[in-house]
Amino acid sequence: MRRYPRFYLRWKARARTRAHQGAVQIIPAVLSPQLGNRRNLLVYTPASYARGDARYPVIYMHDGQNLFDPATSFAGDWGLKTALAWASRRGVEAIVVGVPNMGASRIDEYTPFEDPKIGGGNGERYLDFLIHTVKPLIDVQFRTHADRAHTGIAGSSLGGLISLYAYFHHGDVFGIAGALSPALWFANAAILDAVQQAPRVAGRVYLDVGLREGATHVALARRLRDLLIDKGYEPRRELRWVEDRDGRHHESAWGRRFRKALPFLLRNGGPR
Repeated sequence: MRRYPRFYLRWKARARTRAHQGAVQIIPAVLSPQLGNRRNLLVYTPASYARGDARYPVIYMHDGQNLFDPATSFAGDWGLKTALAWASRRGVEAIVVGVPNMGASRIDEYTPFEDPKIGGGNGERYLDFLIHTVKPLIDVQFRTHADRAHTGIAGSSLGGLISLYAYFHHGDVFGIAGALSPALWFANAAILDAVQQAPRVAGRVYLDVGLREGATHVALARRLRDLLIDKGYEPRRELRWVEDRDGRHHESAWGRRFRKALPFLLRNGGPR
């Protein structure tokens, strides 16, 4: 058997990944009647999208400017195009809609509760924007599977917080949720009571935390994991829990973990 140098094998792997990279297009200045502002939407379509007429699952992701391009990100991007190409090589494909945050309004839009010190609490209006403005627009302009089983919501930090809330309070829309390092501490950890009191929603939840994010983050994430298990979410089938030993509260860590989360989130999905 012929043996190839490692650098050649790495080059071949990168070339295969590049061949599966999709494209990101911008839908400019989308008006939110719910929030009274406008923002661009970043829509990733897999490489296979242009080659057929299949329909795809969709994941709506917050902090959209941090996902695809380091030039637009706050502190480095997730490298999501590479992650999605990696998943595509394994037959896992989806449309990803990056919804940028609005800077100073980020806390207000990504929090479903009011924190006595920080404020916020406008998360329901933001979700109303996603559900009644963004999702209909995407379903009309792209070949999507619009049902809840093929519709996900994901984000990190406060984006993880609002994703969890959306999954449990708008389960008729979202059947998939990804919460990476969610800011569970917000409003005295009100999300824990909200999840505990909410009906069990059929679907899949990905939850993670970096062990270098601090003791409070880790302890609250473990409490949520246990709460979800107590609600009947079966580990590995309905709930994927990850503790990243070297993980920090940072885009690079979230991008690395999200790549590995995609096969779980999109199980039984893909184009068809």
